[in-house]
This record gives sequence, structure tokens and C-alpha cells, in this order.
Amino acid sequence: MIGPARTLGPGSTPSTREALAALAPWWRVHERYRRRLLLGVVLMAMTALSALGLLAVSGWFITASALTGAALAAGAVAVLDVYTPGSAIRLFAVSRTVSRYLERLYNHDTILRLLASLRGSAFASLVSMDPARLAARRSSDWLNRLTADIDTLDALYLRLAAPPVMALLLIVALLGITLVWLPGATPWLALLLLTGWAWLTLGQARWGLVASRRRVTTLEALRSSLMEALRGHAELEAYAALGHVREQLEAVEARLLADQWRLAVISAVGNALAVLVIGLAWLLLLAMGMLALRDGQLSGPMLVMLPLAAMALGEGLAGLPTAFSQAGATLGAAERLNDIEHAAGVVHGDARLSAGPISVSLEQVSYRYPGALFEAFSNVSLTVEAGAQVAICGASGAGKSTLAALLTGQTSLASRGLQSRCNEQQGGGTEEQGGRVLLNGREVHHYAPLAIAEGVGCLTQQVDLFDASLADNLRLGAADADDAALWRVLAAVDLADWVASLPQGLATRVGEGGRQVSGGQARRISLARLALTNPGLVLLDEPFSGLDATTAQRVAQGLADWLAGRTVIYLLHEHDLAAPRPGTEAVTRVCWLDR
Repeated sequence: MIGPARTLGPGSTPSTREALAALAPWWRVHERYRRRLLLGVVLMAMTALSALGLLAVSGWFITASALTGAALAAGAVAVLDVYTPGSAIRLFAVSRTVSRYLERLYNHDTILRLLASLRGSAFASLVSMDPARLAARRSSDWLNRLTADIDTLDALYLRLAAPPVMALLLIVALLGITLVWLPGATPWLALLLLTGWAWLTLGQARWGLVASRRRVTTLEALRSSLMEALRGHAELEAYAALGHVREQLEAVEARLLADQWRLAVISAVGNALAVLVIGLAWLLLLAMGMLALRDGQLSGPMLVMLPLAAMALGEGLAGLPTAFSQAGATLGAAERLNDIEHAAGVVHGDARLSAGPISVSLEQVSYRYPGALFEAFSNVSLTVEAGAQVAICGASGAGKSTLAALLTGQTSLASRGLQSRCNEQQGGGTEEQGGRVLLNGREVHHYAPLAIAEGVGCLTQQVDLFDASLADNLRLGAADADDAALWRVLAAVDLADWVASLPQGLATRVGEGGRQVSGGQARRISLARLALTNPGLVLLDEPFSGLDATTAQRVAQGLADWLAGRTVIYLLHEHDLAAPRPGTEAVTRVCWLDR
């Protein structure tokens, strides 16, 4: 899992230690692909070294051929082996092409695998997040974390890790060649190249850090504001507020363009410095090579070979300025993704729930959502014996959904310190959270998430169906359920005849969000999916809403055998034991939640 990390404002400059701490969790994900990443660097280095070899040998061969030809024209005796350098040139040309192709193919395949793992890690944290925190941001914000921010992290390897390592290997190779043929120039060349490498990486990253982090944040704000304006266009036009919204969007866009301009200038300066470093290395080798040639320490072909080899540095240095000028965007993405895990805040143990009906106990439970003006409920105490069927009633906002979230472990009182900090940040009221929520005498957060998922079944007011077949949607409850089990639960919720009448039967697609079925049918499909599971505690939030009295009665009778022997809690707006609503006749006790 990804550890929490302190998030800095987009306009602040983090220290090196803070930046490394923010990136550390994502490096640990990279470690799963260590061998593939190292092989990718090797392929990149092979491409760069082949380019260096190609330029060096070509320079030597062309110059040697010219000098040999001039000597022969002057009547001198000269011999030149054209086969060895010619073969070397072909070797380096072919190896450069092949290694470049393999590097692009292999590294992009690795990055796609890596992004899948990164997205899986972020999604796992997101789905375990407290519903209050999940609702505190727009869905588009969370989607941006899973798409844009994750995609930004591909730069961590492709642009920020592998290229500088490859550039260093290229520098070392050039220094090795220089040490053999022109040792006097090696210290000066090393000083120039290593200083240039340090600036083009760390210097550019530091210079563009604030602007690149702020640009990504501003772009996200612009995207969200624009989507809000488009959704509310009719209302904004009706209240003559479009002009004000347009001014706000233009102000955000102006900030974005300012940062983009600044980053463009920083990248341009970095590119100019990269060209300058390569040019100075070329001049240094040329000048010192001419002195060595004058003293008879270097031949003419070698004099041309060394400066041309220096030109191959562009293979390693040219891409560094732009990549590292945008390093702040990668850092910002890592920080925002760290916030997902940090905000999850739900602490779980590893205890297991025993088979059979589950007892429920609430002891002086109070809960306030982050930023809320009022508590969801206060000082609630309740005991439900194992195997009982009770109704917990209350008006909208009385806390029924919050109670379900506490019993299913989605919201935990164990994270109230974290909730309190969120209250302070969002300007909410005083934290009033406490008490204990127990299942079978043990607090909910002591149980493993899988144990709660298996032991507590819940039908919420919002029914989630996916754009897949009826069978696929039902098998979310039990992946190994056969068709006979599916027909059995469909019969229990009075849908078997309807499904049988469909041309494709169980293979019928329900559409995105269940758009192809009615609200009552969607609710019964969700009930059928729940009936495929074997929980000891069942929470039913208005299970028969949207159903007529006759259908509700048939569904209740169909589920009666499945509910028998389990603890069942109905979450209802109201219930009268003397005159129960259709489908709730099995309720033997009513508890009220009041403000």
C-alpha cells in the first residue's frame, strides 16, 4: 500500500527530501518491473553508444580514406584496410536501428504494464476510501487522478530516470575514448560534461519545479470549472451569470498560459545550454587534438574522430532539458495520488467473522461528516440480537445511510482523528465523533475487509449496474454461480418470467448504469445479486421502493427463505408494526433515529 505523504501547495518549493519521499511509494511499484526497466536502459544505452561508434568510426574512416588518397596521388606508398572500418560502420548503423526499434517497443510495453499496476494501486486505495471523503470531490477529480495523474507518472522512468542514466553512460564512454587517445583533455572534458549534465537534470528540474507543478493544478481547475459551466449553462444564462463565469475561466486560463510561457522559456534555455555543452566539448577536443597533432601525439584521422564522437552527446543530452523542466508535474501527480491513500483513513484488522447470524451493537455512537454543519447522528445506542429482523426508521438525513456505512466498514470511527483534521481544513464544526460499532462483540475496524465483505450484505438506495449482461451483473455477487443459481434468485425477486421472455435471456445487456431496465427492475436485479451471497448480516435500505404492493409482496415471499436465519436490518423512513408495509411483515422491532 502507498504511504501518506505531506502535500505542499502548488506554489511552494519542496525540499529534495520531501520530493523523494513523495516519489518513493511509486518507485516501489516500479521495483516490480526492475528487470524490465534495467533492460530498457540497456537498450537505450546501446542505441546511444551505437550512435557514438557510428560517428567516431565514420569520421576516422572518411579522414583516413582522404589522407590515403592524397598520399597515393602524391606518389607515396600507402595502405588502408577498408574492410574493418567499413564493417564497423555497418555494424553500428544496423545496431543503432535495431536497438532503437527494440527499445521503443520494449519500453512502451513495460510502461503500459507499469501504468496498469499504478492505476490498480490507486484504484484499490480509492475504493477503500471513506464515502464522506469520496463525496467531498467531484467524480471528474477522481477520474483525473486515475487517468491524467497516472499517465503523468510514466515520465518517472521514461524521462526522469532512464535518459539521465543513458546520458551518463554515453559521457563515460566518450571520456574512455578520450582517455586512450587524448588523455590531457580528459579532466577538462569530464568537468564540462558532468557540470552540464548536472544542470540539465537537477538544475532544470529545480528551475521549472514551481511552474510545472502549478500548471498541472491550474489545468485541472480549468477543466473542472469548464465542465461545471457547461453543465449549468442554462441556469447561468437564466441568471445572467455567464459573463462572470467567463471572466473566471479567462483568469484561470491566463494563469495557465503564464506558466506555460515560463516553462517554454526554461526549456528553451536548457536546450540552448545542451547545444552549448556539446559545442564546447567539440571545440575542446578539436583544439587539444590540434595541439597533439602538432606534437606528433595524434594522427589526422584521430583528430577528426574525437570531435565527431562528441557530437553523439546529442543522443543523450538533447532530451534532458524539456523532460526535467516538467519534473514538477510528475512530482505533483505523485503527491495527489499519495493523497488518495492518505485520505482512505479506514483502519482494518485481520479478524474473521464467524458463520451464521451476526449481532450488532452501537454504543454511544456520534458521527459528523467532514465539513458538515450538523452531525449525522449523536449518542446513538442500539443492540440487535443475532437472527433478529428489525427496522431502523428515520426521516431523510437522520443517519440511516451513515449507519449502513459504519456497519459495512466503509466509514470507520477508528479514523476520527483524520476526520477531525479534515473538519478543520474545510471549516466544519467541532468534531463530535465517538462511541463503538460492534459486530459479534468486536469493533468493526478489527475485522479484515474481506471478512466484512463476506459477512455483511447491503442493498443501498443507489443501485449500480454495469454495461454488461444480466448474468455478468448477477455474478458480481458470486463469480462461480451457474445458470441454475441465477434463475433461482431471479425467480425469488419475481424476474424469471421477464428474463425468460427476452430474446437473449441472461445474455441481455442492461446498458450503462442499467439504462435498459426500469428503476424497479434494477432494484430487483440488485436484490437478486445480493441473494447469491451468504452474509450473516443483511442491510436493506428501502428494498421495495419503486415496487407496487403486489410485486413487493411476491419479492418478500421469494426472499423469505434466504433471509431466514440471518440478522436483517431494514432501513426505512417509517414502519408501523400494526400495519406493516408490503414486504416488511417479518419485522419484529422498530428503532427510530432522530436528529
